[in-house]
Amino acid sequence: QVQLVESGGGLVQPGGSLRLSCVASGILFRFYAVKWFRQAPGKERELVAGITPSGDTVYVDSVKGRFTISSDNAKNTVYLQMNSLKPEDTAVYYCNPPYFPDFWGQGTQVTVSS
Repeated sequence: QVQLVESGGGLVQPGGSLRLSCVASGILFRFYAVKWFRQAPGKERELVAGITPSGDTVYVDSVKGRFTISSDNAKNTVYLQMNSLKPEDTAVYYCNPPYFPDFWGQGTQVTVSS
């Protein structure tokens, strides 16, 4: 059984930073691509960033240069470092390995507000 647990969200002022973590059990992230998604109120879930087992990364245009996705195989954890946060980054953030499309965590709330 695949389980994903996201953490690290919170309330931050515009321009601030947060680091999100996604810990998996039941699978080893080192073998799978992993993506971060977010869903704002009233909006569809959107892809934010992704990382492959070889370390290749991809970002949605709106976060390029501000967010960095990385992985720590020893901890079986994928991170999303978010800098220069904007109010439009406010959303619930989820991680998911696309090979397991039906498994999602509870998400972690990120609120960017002054």
